[in-house]
Amino acid sequence: MTGWLTTHVLDTARGRPASGMQIDLFRIDGGRRPLHTMRTNSDGRTASAILPADEFQPGTYELLFHAGAWFDTNGFLPEPHRFLDEIPVRFGISDATAHYHVPLLLSPFGYSTYRGS
Repeated sequence: MTGWLTTHVLDTARGRPASGMQIDLFRIDGGRRPLHTMRTNSDGRTASAILPADEFQPGTYELLFHAGAWFDTNGFLPEPHRFLDEIPVRFGISDATAHYHVPLLLSPFGYSTYRGS
């Protein structure tokens, strides 16, 4: 069995999924190597695993959530007054057979993340 990586973005200020947000995935191995760029769907998730099973391997990764651009598009505080812009979440994958889920709970002035299921 091979693992996979998913993410989910929830707009906690409005109490709904954050649809249309760009998310970039990087592998960190002596540098920052880009792997995938996706956008969240109407449920705040990517349409498929952001790191699918056939590419999944242990290592250090970074999800870059383009929150500032998403806030601008969705009528929050306009630039240059936004508090949050790009949100990097760097994490490790050690179990090659596990599902790693890295959600982002987001508002214009704060965020949180955790390893979900």
